[in-house]
Amino acid sequence: MAKRIAFQGELGAYGHQACVEARPGFEPLPCHSFDDAIRAVRSGEADLGMIAVENSTYGRVADVHHLLPQSGLHIVDEAFVRVHINLLAKPGARLEQIETASGHTVILPQCATFLRQNSITPRVSPDNARAARDVASGDDMTAAALASELAAEIYGLDVLARNIEDHDKNTTRFLVMARDIDLNRRGDHGMVTSFVFRVRNISAALYKAMGGFATNGVNMTKLESYMVGGSFHATQFFAEVEGHPDDRNLQLALEELDYFTDMVKLMGVYPASPRRKED
Repeated sequence: MAKRIAFQGELGAYGHQACVEARPGFEPLPCHSFDDAIRAVRSGEADLGMIAVENSTYGRVADVHHLLPQSGLHIVDEAFVRVHINLLAKPGARLEQIETASGHTVILPQCATFLRQNSITPRVSPDNARAARDVASGDDMTAAALASELAAEIYGLDVLARNIEDHDKNTTRFLVMARDIDLNRRGDHGMVTSFVFRVRNISAALYKAMGGFATNGVNMTKLESYMVGGSFHATQFFAEVEGHPDDRNLQLALEELDYFTDMVKLMGVYPASPRRKED
């Protein structure tokens, strides 16, 4: 039986594209939501989960950082997918006919210039591939979808315009999640350690907690905060640093972090993608 990798969206979604590119030997498993994809991995229905976390144009994918710490899963890899946005329509439709284009709320701002220049009204869809499927199943020649070429192939749509994203390096970063963590791997391009933490209720706790990374020469590549449980007083941080927990300098930094926090949870240790170094 083929191994399966769960993703949020329908067949043809960018998550599907990420699965095909990063784990070509796995059977993609479409899920309604990120939470459903995580549950599929946790239950054993899927072996891995492909979870989108940020886009170079749009920014952080909402709600994902709330799901990850409670998922019971571990980050085992990262994948960067070049997001080419295409205008898809029913066979025979022409660009000048198109009045509306549907896509996920994340993708609409990424091609706002093209839509404005062509007087096309953006419409929100729960998923880009769903938008493509809806266009294919309907009979409106003025309606289009914003999706991948993979979606065009799956649903039999014409590509009226290719690569319409505002930024030519538009990229989405995905995290590959699994039930088990493997601390023995070492990557050719270095390692990444991800963790969440909450600082203690003492003066300048965050500043002091971060000091250990600076003094031990550990490069922190990400630090994001978000509220927990709807409280303005409970702030949690998601961090990523270069290195492996077995590295002595990272060990020292984490020991110092532990002194100024009341919770530190390791989320993953995984090889850094070579795409991290691309401009």
